[in-house]
Amino acid sequence: MTKTLSRDELAKKISDAARITGEFTLRSGSKSTVYFDKYRFESDPGILTEIAHHLAELVPEGTTRLVGLEMGGIPLATAISMVTGIKSGFCRKQAKKYGTCLRLEGGVEEGESVTIIEDVITSGGAAQDSIYALREQGMKILALLSVVDREAGAHEEFEKLGVEYRPLFKRSELDKHAE
Repeated sequence: MTKTLSRDELAKKISDAARITGEFTLRSGSKSTVYFDKYRFESDPGILTEIAHHLAELVPEGTTRLVGLEMGGIPLATAISMVTGIKSGFCRKQAKKYGTCLRLEGGVEEGESVTIIEDVITSGGAAQDSIYALREQGMKILALLSVVDREAGAHEEFEKLGVEYRPLFKRSELDKHAE
């Protein structure tokens, strides 16, 4: 399947599928009246495929591995991998305590040039933790991609770490498509 939706059409689909209003506490601890439930767009094969095609256009040249962050970045990295042919890998929040006891899964090797894949980013705390972990493992981080940037300061934090941040959509763009 190839990309069939325009950027605006995809923004509307994501907003319709994943935007929930109410009172929410985000991972960052901040409060919000709008929540983007990533599982609602990641579990829909039509939307996920479109997201993968649009995000594939943002993957920097030279990327040898797409690293999806646990848990929402995993289906995204897998879908983008299927579109681009670039191998994927997965970064856990913590190394598992059994089996191989790895934090990085999928055969990710030291020295690879990686693009990190995340779903929704607010403050960027989880992604920052993964950036440190990937660097400790000898990875060269080319960029960080997300589907939604909630525009809560993460961009500046990634800039301080020297990581280029490329969100597919900013919250303000999705807000325009809210019904």
